[in-house]
Amino acid sequence: MQGGSEGPWGRRRQSGPDWEDLLSRLPELPGFLKSGVPFLIAGAIAVIWLASGFYTIQPGEEGVVTRFGKVTRIATAGLNYHIPWPIEELRKVNVAEIRRLEVGFRSNPVRPNLVRLIPAESLMLTGDENIVSAQLTVQYRVKEPEKFLFKLRDPVNTLQAATEVALRSRVGNTTIEEVLTVGRDRVQNETQAFLQELMDTYQSGIQITEVKLQTVEAPREVKDAFDEVVRAREDREKLINQARGYREDLIPKARGEVQEILQAAEAYKQERTLRATGDGARFTSVLTEYRKAPQVTRERMHLEAIERVLPKVDKIILDAQGAKNVVPLLPLKGMPGFPGTGGKQ
Repeated sequence: MQGGSEGPWGRRRQSGPDWEDLLSRLPELPGFLKSGVPFLIAGAIAVIWLASGFYTIQPGEEGVVTRFGKVTRIATAGLNYHIPWPIEELRKVNVAEIRRLEVGFRSNPVRPNLVRLIPAESLMLTGDENIVSAQLTVQYRVKEPEKFLFKLRDPVNTLQAATEVALRSRVGNTTIEEVLTVGRDRVQNETQAFLQELMDTYQSGIQITEVKLQTVEAPREVKDAFDEVVRAREDREKLINQARGYREDLIPKARGEVQEILQAAEAYKQERTLRATGDGARFTSVLTEYRKAPQVTRERMHLEAIERVLPKVDKIILDAQGAKNVVPLLPLKGMPGFPGTGGKQ
């Protein structure tokens, strides 16, 4: 039972618990145990409170331990301990997870193919003062959990705003033709570099792993005209590639023909050189023999010349003196009826 006393207004004032009454209700125990029950209860509570400080950090996670709001240490994977709340507090952060942020559109988790455009985020001006609609995805992870938790009030919203700033600044320095065609990769790379610089300046603890332009297109009112421009550029690149291919095919052939002509000329030169050398050597040998016996050598050369020429001649020309002793011969060759002449017998 609880004791009390009358207050000044006639109410009964409650007092603390009557330990004697509480102990009297317990089973018969030795006196020294009855007197230590409050301490045992307090000790059990203290043990439970202290045991609640054990915790486990999974692989890919880091734990940030704060003491009265001030960061004291970063816990790594495994079994760890901290003084329980309210003295120390633990916050776990997954530093291995790759997170995704969308700018200019929002995808549907249930139907990924269904997206909702956000014109306030996607519409922006190019460097030549044209309007384009750009949708971007950012992949990032937490690199420094302490900064991610405590340096910014809302790191994700800050990243969203910084991504818009980075994308608009890069698109604003690029012409619409480049953004729609050959300049996409450069815009992506520059946006990622600028965004990482901004997040490092904010001490966000975020690392940007990839920036990907999903769609860059002109507004609907002029989309058809810009599509024609893109197709014309593609046709031009196609024709240029075809011309380059023809050039790459023609030039090797021309070079091959040049080499063939050069080799033929070199062979002809070698042939003429060898022939001239042989003729010179033959003439030198004949000259040597001629000097030894001029008359004999002259007659031998005359006879050799006749041997080379007469087999090819079918007519003989004689002077008037020599023709007197020649018996006329009918030209039977080629006439019909004579064997070996080609005529009929």
